[in-house]
Amino acid sequence: MRRTFNHNINEYAHYEVMQDDTLLNFLLNNVKESRSKIKATLQGRGIKVNGKTVTQFDFPVAKGTKIDVSKTKRNNDKLKSRYVKIVYEDQYLVVIEKNIGILSMAAGHKSLNVKAVLDDYFKKSRQRCTAHVVHRLDRDTSGLMIYAKDMETEQILEHNWHDIVFDRRYVAVLSGEMEEDEGTIENWLKDNKAYVTYSSPVDNGGKYAITHFRTLDRTTEHSLVEFKLETGRKNQIRVHSADMNHPVCGDVKYGNGDDPIHRLCLHAYMLCFYHPVTHQPMEFQTMIPAQFRHIFK
Repeated sequence: MRRTFNHNINEYAHYEVMQDDTLLNFLLNNVKESRSKIKATLQGRGIKVNGKTVTQFDFPVAKGTKIDVSKTKRNNDKLKSRYVKIVYEDQYLVVIEKNIGILSMAAGHKSLNVKAVLDDYFKKSRQRCTAHVVHRLDRDTSGLMIYAKDMETEQILEHNWHDIVFDRRYVAVLSGEMEEDEGTIENWLKDNKAYVTYSSPVDNGGKYAITHFRTLDRTTEHSLVEFKLETGRKNQIRVHSADMNHPVCGDVKYGNGDDPIHRLCLHAYMLCFYHPVTHQPMEFQTMIPAQFRHIFK
């Protein structure tokens, strides 16, 4: 495998295939990037095979094939923020990984928020667009989010969210040892006047909420649990965890004071959707935070 660079604006790394393979497999073995980043580069039309753009994962590549990998579509170095990392970007949308301690959108004049960070990045990279909020994560929840770059894309995502998003999962550290390996919680969620969400087994005029859970790891003190949302209600995972008597660790609103790593232990780690414009399936997954894993060592 030979690799060279040319230093133009749309910088590519150049590779040559030394034995017959499939495109994704070759990239995974030769490009020093994570699987999700490589797949995002493919989906973002950042891979050329013998000069032609290819997005097909299982595209066959023979010995001697020249492969060009876009460095700009793989890694946006213009965004420097400890709170926001761009995972994928195209002309219609951006997928980011949000850190804890930042709001999804503005609430008051001075609040730190992802939309403002992205708008600043778009301006600096001379893109004529602004970030449009499609869904939200709480300030103290980390993980994957989509922002649209124009009103039309935002409207498609907003009005067809349940058809477009086909898999959305979170991982959380819960207080106590989970009794069940997996299960489903279903009830109605409604806010009271103090903006605290509470649940009811019967219709209380709130919104019906369905959460599927799977226990990944456990000790006598804590459990690492994956949540798959069938509905996306406000505070859904936090309230449903508390309903099971295993609240999310570090949750000051619905928790029991158990705070092993001094943060809300909730992370949106998987986001899979059909692109609102190209309709291609897009799959993104981040690592489970190392701090979460460390609790179970």
